[in-house]
Amino acid sequence: QVQLVESGGGLVQAGGSLRLSCAASGRTFESYGMGWFRQAPGKEREFVAAIDRRGRTTYYADSVKGRYTISRDNAKNMVYLQMNSLKPEDTAVYYCAADRWGLGTQDKEKYDYWGQGTQVTVSS
Repeated sequence: QVQLVESGGGLVQAGGSLRLSCAASGRTFESYGMGWFRQAPGKEREFVAAIDRRGRTTYYADSVKGRYTISRDNAKNMVYLQMNSLKPEDTAVYYCAADRWGLGTQDKEKYDYWGQGTQVTVSS
């Protein structure tokens, strides 16, 4: 069982930056692939970024590539999402998720555990 708690969301102007954090409980965090997803009002939850269990391979949605960076610290049971050059269309609730196969994937159906989400609002 893994519990995930996101933090770091907030209100920021377009062009600004935020760093999201996801704290994971459990002794086997290092075995999980981790992902970030987001959901805007009236839209489906969409993939943002993912990282494999060792932190060697990362994946990004085209819409955030070059602006966002996913990273993890297995010693601290943490995963991060650095978001730069934010745009109003990045406004959403951002969710952290854990994939027990350890691969990190764009497919939200492959994730086993989810956090409660943190709101990110980008003003124009």
